[in-house]
Amino acid sequence: MQENNKMVELVIITGMSGAGKTIAIQCFEDMGYFCVDNLPPTLLPKFLELMKENPEETKKLAVVMDLRGREFFDSLYETLDQLGAESWIHEHVLFLDADNESLVQRYKESRRSHPLAPDGLPLSGIKQERSILDELKGRAQKIIDSTGSSARELREKIINNYTEKKQQIFSVQVESFGFKHGVPIDADLVFDVRFLPNPHYVESMRDLTGLNQEVNSYVFKWKETRQFIRKLKDLLEFMLPQYVREGKSQLVIGIGCTGGQHRSVAIAEKLGEIINQKYTAHVYHRDIDKKGNKK
Repeated sequence: MQENNKMVELVIITGMSGAGKTIAIQCFEDMGYFCVDNLPPTLLPKFLELMKENPEETKKLAVVMDLRGREFFDSLYETLDQLGAESWIHEHVLFLDADNESLVQRYKESRRSHPLAPDGLPLSGIKQERSILDELKGRAQKIIDSTGSSARELREKIINNYTEKKQQIFSVQVESFGFKHGVPIDADLVFDVRFLPNPHYVESMRDLTGLNQEVNSYVFKWKETRQFIRKLKDLLEFMLPQYVREGKSQLVIGIGCTGGQHRSVAIAEKLGEIINQKYTAHVYHRDIDKKGNKK
C-alpha cells in the first residue's frame, strides 16, 4: 500500500462543449499538473497503471474527457468505481457547465458546429449533450458554471478552487448576480436582496454599480440593509463552522438583486469583507458589466 504522502491527485475535467474545458486544462497545466486533453475513457485505466509505476514522477494529473468519446462513458463509470477503492490515488471530477443561451452564443462567435449536431442547430446538440452527461454531472465533486464569465474570470475561479488546495482547507466564493439573468447553478446558498431600496431609480446612480462609493453609501444608509447584514453575519457564523466540520472545502454564496449591478454588488463586497475575517473569501460580480455600467 502506498503512503499517503505519495498519493496521486487525479482531476477529470468534463462538462458541456463550449463551457470552458480548454481554459480549464490550460489552468491545470499552469498549476503544475501533468495534463492530457481528450483522453478516451477506455484508456484511463492503462494510463493510470503507467502513472502508478512512477508516482514520484507525477503526483498531480488532469485529464479532459468530452463527448468525442461519448461511446466510452460506461467504462468511465466503471473506472471511477474502481478508483474509489484505491489507496494510492484520489480522484476528483470537475464538471463545467453554462446555460443554453451562453453556449449557443459561444458557438456562433467561434463559427463552429456542435459535435452532436454537425449539420444542424447548436441548440439541438446542446440538449442532446445535457441528456448524455446528466449522470456524469451527478457524480462530479465540483461544478463550475461559466455562464456570463469571461475567460479571465473562469480562469480565476478554477485557480482559486485548486491552487494550494491542501493549505486552503475551506474557502467561500461570494457571487453577486441579477435574477433577470438567472440564478447561478453552482450556488450552495442564495440570498435575495430585492427587498432593499433600489439605486437604479435614482437617476444619478442608474449607470453606476455597487462598487461606486455613492451607490454603496445609498445601499447601506437604510436600516433594513444594516439589519440584514447583522442577521446574515449571525447565520453564517453558525453555518460556516458546520460546513468545515462536515469536510466541505468550498462554499458558493449567491447574492441576487434584479439586475446584478447595484444592491447585490454592494452586499457581496461587504459579505466578502466579513467572511475574510475568519476564512478565505473570493468575491465575483457575474452581471456587473451586462450593460457596460460605469464603476
